[in-house]
Formats: sequence, C-alpha cells, structure tokens
Amino acid sequence: MSHALYRLGRFAARRPLVVIATWVMLAVVVIGSSVAFGRELEDAFEAPGLDSTAALDLLTAAQSDAAGPTAQVVLTPIDANATFGASTVADAALAETAASVGQLPNVLGVSDPQISLDGRVALIRVQYKLIDELSAGDLDHLTDFAADVNADSPLQVELNGDLFFAFEQPENSAGELIGLVAAVLILLLAFGSLIAMGLPIGLALFGLALGVSSMSLITYLIEIPSWAPQLASMVGLGVGIDYALFIVTRHREFLARGMTVEESVGRATATAGQAVIFAGGTVVIAILGLAVAGVPFMTSAGIAISVVVLLMVVASITLLPAFLGLAAHRINRFAIHRRSSGRAAAGAGWERWIRHVSRHAWAYAIGVTTLLLAVAAPVLSLRLGFPDEGSLPADKTQRKAYDLLADGFGPGVNGPLVIAIDISQNAAVVEPLTSAILADRGIASVMPAQVNEAAGVATLLAIPNSSPQDEATLATIDRLRAEVFPAVLDGAAATAHIGGQTATFGDIGTRVNDRLPLFIAAVLLLSFMLLTLVFRSVVVPLKAALMNLLSIGAAYGVLVMVFQWGWGKDIIGLESTIPVLAFIPMFMFAILFGLSMDYEVFLLSRVREEYLRTGDNDGAVIHGIASTGRVITSAALIMISVFLGFVLSDDPVTKMMGLGLATAIFVDATIIRMVLVPATMKLMGNANWWLPSWLDRLLPTIDIEGEAGLSEPECDPDTAAITARDRKLVSA
Repeated sequence: MSHALYRLGRFAARRPLVVIATWVMLAVVVIGSSVAFGRELEDAFEAPGLDSTAALDLLTAAQSDAAGPTAQVVLTPIDANATFGASTVADAALAETAASVGQLPNVLGVSDPQISLDGRVALIRVQYKLIDELSAGDLDHLTDFAADVNADSPLQVELNGDLFFAFEQPENSAGELIGLVAAVLILLLAFGSLIAMGLPIGLALFGLALGVSSMSLITYLIEIPSWAPQLASMVGLGVGIDYALFIVTRHREFLARGMTVEESVGRATATAGQAVIFAGGTVVIAILGLAVAGVPFMTSAGIAISVVVLLMVVASITLLPAFLGLAAHRINRFAIHRRSSGRAAAGAGWERWIRHVSRHAWAYAIGVTTLLLAVAAPVLSLRLGFPDEGSLPADKTQRKAYDLLADGFGPGVNGPLVIAIDISQNAAVVEPLTSAILADRGIASVMPAQVNEAAGVATLLAIPNSSPQDEATLATIDRLRAEVFPAVLDGAAATAHIGGQTATFGDIGTRVNDRLPLFIAAVLLLSFMLLTLVFRSVVVPLKAALMNLLSIGAAYGVLVMVFQWGWGKDIIGLESTIPVLAFIPMFMFAILFGLSMDYEVFLLSRVREEYLRTGDNDGAVIHGIASTGRVITSAALIMISVFLGFVLSDDPVTKMMGLGLATAIFVDATIIRMVLVPATMKLMGNANWWLPSWLDRLLPTIDIEGEAGLSEPECDPDTAAITARDRKLVSA
C-alpha cells in the first residue's frame, strides 16, 4: 500500500490544482444537494425486541392516536394571586389557548385541561400524528404559537414533551469556537509557522462541512438522529486535525533532509498517510461495531460519524498533499521567531523525563496503576439512563414546564407511562388491570382508559410517583411488567406493554448495559489482533488492551463523579445530577479505541524501529518515546481542547460526551503513554517483543511506517539554504 500512497502523494503535489478542483466540485455537489434535497434529521428512540417497542407497534397497528408523539402545554396565571377556577380572566384565556392549540397542523386532538390542586398550574396534552408524518416545522409551529400567547395573554405558557426530543436541534455554543481557537494556538506552537498551522485546521473544517452536509442525504438510506452532527463535529475536528498534524510533521522532516517537495510529499503520504489509514480504519470499524448494541439509532449515528472520519482520512491523503505541494517551501513562511535550540531542548526534556521514569519504573508503574484504579472505581456505581428535562438550563421552556408540572402535579407527571393493552380476545381485562396498576405503590394516578374495541386496543396513561430519571420509576416499570400484569392477565387472553418516553429510555439503557461487556471484549480482541500483526509481539498488545481498560475506566469514573454524584457540576454549568446517557459509554470506548491505536502505533513503531536497529530495549524505549513525545502531546492537547470546548454547551448530553472524551484522551496520551508505557516496557525488557515461533511464521510482515520498500529519496541540491532553515524549524 505504501507504493500506491507514495504515487498518490506525488501526483497530488505535482498536480495540486486538479486535486483541489476535484474536491471543490465534490463539495459543491454534496452541499448543494443537501440544501436542495436533504431531509431533516429525526430522533427515533426505539429498538426491536423491547417491551416499549411492542407497545408502540400495538398502538401503531391499531392506528391509535397514542402512537404519535405528544407535547405538553403548561400554563400558569401571570398574576401571582390568580388561580384557575377562581379567576374568570385566567379561565377564559385557558379555554381560548386549548381551542387554538388544537388547530395547529398535524394535531389530532388535545386533552381537557388538567388543573393542579392549588389551581395555579394547568396542563394540556397535545396529541400529534405518527412521527413519520411530522417534521421540525411542527415544533416550530408549536413554539411560535406559545410565543404569540405569551405576548398578549394573562397566562405564562411553557412547553415540553416528545416533540422536543424528536425534532429540537442542538444549539451551537461558543465553546466549539473556543476549542478551535485553542487548537490553532497549539498547532502554532507545535509548528512555529502560520501556514503549517493553517493546513490542518482548514482541512478539518472542510472535511467536517462536507461530512455533516452529507448526513441529510444519508437519511434517504437510514434515519440519522439530530444529535449526530454534534458528535461528528467532536470526533471529526479532533481526528482531522490530528491526522493532518502527523502528515505535515513528517513532510517538514523530509524537507529538512533536503528532499524535493514532490518527493517529500510522496514519502509523507506513504509513511504517515499509511498510519492515518490504519488509525482511521480502526476508528470506523470500532464505531460501526456499535451495531452490536441492537439499538438502531446508535447504529445509524455510528454510520454517520464513520462517514465523517472516512472523509477526513481520504482528505488527509489526497487534498492535504495537494496543498503541501502548492505551498512548497513556503510551508515554513511566517514563522514564529525563536531560538533554534528550543525544539532540541524540548526533545532533550522528553528524553530526561523518560530516563527518569525508567530509573524508577516500579514506583511509577505501581503508583500510576493505583491512581487510575482509584479514579476508575466509581464506575462500579455507573447508572445508565437518559436525563429528563429537569436537567436542562433554567431558561429553556422545557425546563420551566418541567418545574411547573412537578410543583403542581408531582414529579411523575413529566414521565407518564403509556400502557397499551391488546383486548382483541378479551376486553373485560381493562377495569381490573386499571385497578391493579393504581394500587401499585409506585403509581400516583391512572387516567381513564381509552378503549377502541374495533381495533382491539385499550390505552392507559399512568403517572408514577417519581421523576422520569429516578431509579424508583424504572423499578416501578419493572414491577408492573413482572408482577402486576401477570397477576391480572395470566390466562386472560390479553397482553399489556408499557411504552412512552420514560419506559423506552429505560429499556434502551438496560439493553446497552447488558451488551456493553460484549462490545468492550470485542474491541479489545480486535485491538490485540491488530497490534500483534503490526508489532509481531503478544506482550505489547496485551499491555495495550489492559491500558485501554485503565484509561476508559478512568473516564467512566470521572463521568460518574461529576454527573451522578455532582462533584464539580457547577464548574461545568450542570443544573442537576443525571444518569450517564445510555449510549455514551459505547461511543466513548469506540472512539477512544481508534484514537489510542493512533498514538500506540505512532509511538511504538519508533520504539520497535530503534529496537530492531540496536537490540537495546531500554535505549529503544527512551529514544522512541522521546522522539514522539512532542507530536503525541500536541495531538492530544488539540483533541482535549476540541472536546473541552463542547463541555461549555448548554446540553448536558454534549457536556457529558465532551468531558468523557477529553478525560480519556488526557489519561491515554499523558499518564498512559508517557509514564505507564515506558515504565512497564522497562520492566518487561526484551520480553516486550516475544512472539511464539509458530505464530511468527504465520503472520505476514507489515511495515506500518511504509518507508522500507521505497526507493532512495530524491534530493534537490539547490535547496541547501532552504533546508538549513527548515532544520532549525523542525529540529527535535
């Protein structure tokens, strides 16, 4: 593959305008098609085989109104002394609002207003058509309606419900821009040149724009959730900048050796580009492995994010070489002026650090392992679920509606349980089942049953005593399914299923929790096999797998401490404690696996190269890690900056993913790579490279650096003055 990449890189450097024009035309077609024909992204939180999905299927097959999403219109008099039932002004405004909201497009009907015992809060449930017949425009109509009412009504109107989960698009925050600015500064310090800094940033932004735009076209094949672009932005910016960083760094090294521009670009593409393909491929494979969860929206989000990663990889080995060829020796223009010994001193600093760790290998190995185990310990309390609207910022209408409802009716009204009963064989079960549900200690009230004997379906709306994300609510759902329903329905030729948002999220969390160990085991096995193939060792891959567990465990532990226990939640602007979002652990592990493989290959390939040359394990570890320390640290700092930028978002889910990934990368690229790896490799000695002879004969030889099979480099004797300057800029 290295020869093909070498030729591809040379072609791109020789004909840069052709390559750039091709990418521009592709971008125009994709972005233009997205604007003209793209579909809206939708959230469909369901999965086959779940009881909540069975409830939805039963209601849909019966063409029940309850099969569609709902919205809740919550009203309270602006006058603090007024109450519904006692104020004619408030009552008239309430009746007018109820009548008007029923006239909105795609609304099937509205419930009679429910009034709280103190008369201060009224609730109107708005039933919409099936979600396939709706769009984000329906949410816009509802929010515009509420804004009009709030403008000239004696009532305060707030909104929440399923419609927001289905169609609300995450808001962009300044945090993403802050993270990008931090990445710019890190690249500027790493490269010391404005042009060299600008190429990775520009490439990542271009690839991201193309990838996110393509999502609205991918929806013709699969449904993409509305939060996928934000997660893709996180991952895409990080890997796009990192991949370009590795290639640009290698290109500048080759230029400093006196190679021609075309030769340097070709070799950088063949060497660093091959590692980029390997790293990007592992990210894609791991993310696509999310299909093992059996949750369609996770699978489709994984596909969308994989498309962005693939675009970054392809752009890195085609578009970036074209820009490098176009920049030629101007890559080092507009340099930050500093003493040429600065980078050499940095390299010497890394070498001193690795020697220090090697001299105290046992202490560092035991100390760091103990520290990481302690940070990871809270993972034993990990609770997967979905945050409810009570965790949103206090100024959002969903949060205001949530608080009003909780104050007026109790916390359970924010997460009603939709119970679908198949009465096609026995309609007499509705009344005894209603009584049994109402008698359960976790149920506050049950709305009158809606019975459709022609369709053979009855629908109950049960209000729990506890909030949607409370563990007691999930326990109530489990108890109804396992004890209450069988006690009434066994032998009655009828079945009942619990649906609704709360039950659906709980079911998905349970499924993910059950399949997470299988997913982690599969990813670790893949990691072991790939690293065994690349480094021809079984010890190195085994250590990498264990260290992967330590870094991801530490990240999970931090999530539990911050989001479940509330440690430092005010620092990141978290309103209240929430469970860890059900799909985040899987996404985090998949993404971290690919990124850690990137660092692992980049670092250990240098160590192995030195070991094969000298046969000295200790010297190879010191030289290999010291020579890659600056690049790995720069790449990790870029990732951390990008991910931490998303922590500033108002959305708690975005905060969670940003903090989790930033923590994992910090642990993996610093504590693991720069402390635990050298310490353990020192302790293992030559055993690091042990491979059974029978396996050695079976494994093919892979040159991950890609330079072994290339011909002697072309050097330009006329660039001596330029390369002398380049050596000062890229000297390590």
